[in-house]
Amino acid sequence: MPATWLFGVLLVLAVFGYYAAKSRAMTSGGGDRRNLHSLPSYYGANTALAAAVPAIAVLMLWLITQPMAINSMISGDLDPAVATDAGERSLALADVRRVADGLSLAVEQGALTADQAASLSVETDDIRGTLGSVGVALGSDVAQNTLDMAQQYRSLSATGDTLRTIVVILIALACGLAAYMMTNKDFRARNYVERAVMVVLIAAASVAVLTTIGIFLSLITNTIDFLGRYPFMDFLFGTKWEPSFSGRGGQSDLGFLPLIWGTLFISLIALIVAVPIGLFAAIYLSEYASNSVRSVAKPMLELLAGIPTIVYGLFALLTVGPLLLDAFGDGGWFGVDWMTGGTAAMTAGLVMGIMLIPFVSSLSDDIINAVPQSLRDGSFGLGATHSETVRQVVLPAALPGIVGAILLAASRAIGETMIVVLGAGAAASLSMNPFEAMTTVTAKIVAQLTGDGEFNSPETLVAFALGITLFVITLGLNVVALIIVRKYREQYD
Repeated sequence: MPATWLFGVLLVLAVFGYYAAKSRAMTSGGGDRRNLHSLPSYYGANTALAAAVPAIAVLMLWLITQPMAINSMISGDLDPAVATDAGERSLALADVRRVADGLSLAVEQGALTADQAASLSVETDDIRGTLGSVGVALGSDVAQNTLDMAQQYRSLSATGDTLRTIVVILIALACGLAAYMMTNKDFRARNYVERAVMVVLIAAASVAVLTTIGIFLSLITNTIDFLGRYPFMDFLFGTKWEPSFSGRGGQSDLGFLPLIWGTLFISLIALIVAVPIGLFAAIYLSEYASNSVRSVAKPMLELLAGIPTIVYGLFALLTVGPLLLDAFGDGGWFGVDWMTGGTAAMTAGLVMGIMLIPFVSSLSDDIINAVPQSLRDGSFGLGATHSETVRQVVLPAALPGIVGAILLAASRAIGETMIVVLGAGAAASLSMNPFEAMTTVTAKIVAQLTGDGEFNSPETLVAFALGITLFVITLGLNVVALIIVRKYREQYD
């Protein structure tokens, strides 16, 4: 049974358990809810949660572990030279899964029967043509070993899906029935439900921590592989970025400093644009604008956040870049020759700053509005003017939140890719000139993972090292910002 259908079955069981337990509780209390320890809805919710939550937890864990277990089972059939290399093994298993998914899709659409899918051979059957007829594109001819492993993958997946359905439904029935049998007028259902809800809330709060750990673990393996092929110090402190992919010859220079410099430099330009404009807009909207102006200006300002970044990138490439070139290029408006092309750090920084304005303004506006009115009234009572109150009371009280808004904008700027690719160029430079082409870490991550480069080469694996290095840097910035926020917040607790 597909996972989506299984979720539906669990929902039906939970709803049935809710009403059955609610009815049993009322019967136990003689039809009078005043004889019950808890409200009838608590008895129903207790059984519904017992039927759904453990089963869903097992289902989610099964969905995560089953593919990994199957990969481990079939990886023994890989060629030894492939199995010992993490990158090659990952690519080979990805090909196996692609073929297995294609076979399953062909069976679903009627292009193959289940028996035909299990007995295909590369010697007698056109695997690429068969899978291509159902919309599955394969980059190269399928080897017999890959096809055999794909068929084994399908078989193990089918067995795992069947076993998963049986186990999950049995857990739901067992836990739901146990909760139903416990239901009586003296059962403290409210306590159990509130405890279960607290556990669910703790699990939800843990998602951010677990996601951070997952991101780190997903990058660390390939990063270690890269550091085994390229000197760490040359990567971290290198001042040249000149990768040499297969077929070009030569030794690659994979220095990190030009990329992180371009990232921070373009982000700084963006923040110089976004923070003053966004903060001043927030102060005006929250403290000075009338309700009619605010009702129109705030939604229009927030529309900027909904524009796709590729549109901003095209705006930088087609409009802002040529304008800056006309202004600061040879023979331009100001008679200077600072720019030689439309792609430059200034181009990307200006457009990125425009994109970040709603992040700063909207969050700062909400934070300023959250400052207690009593602080304003006290300031007015002491004879301060409106502007003095805003400057000396409201803004200091809102400072921790404003710092958080600026941090969010900075994180958004550091992670931006499309605007940089289209507006800043691709040159890795350590220049201080904002009118020169630059690039960022995120843009190079995309560049290194696209194209025809070998996955097990340092020039490709460096993308993971770039990712984890940027991850550590941004995490450090968040920690520093959190310390600053806590330091200033203590003045207003």
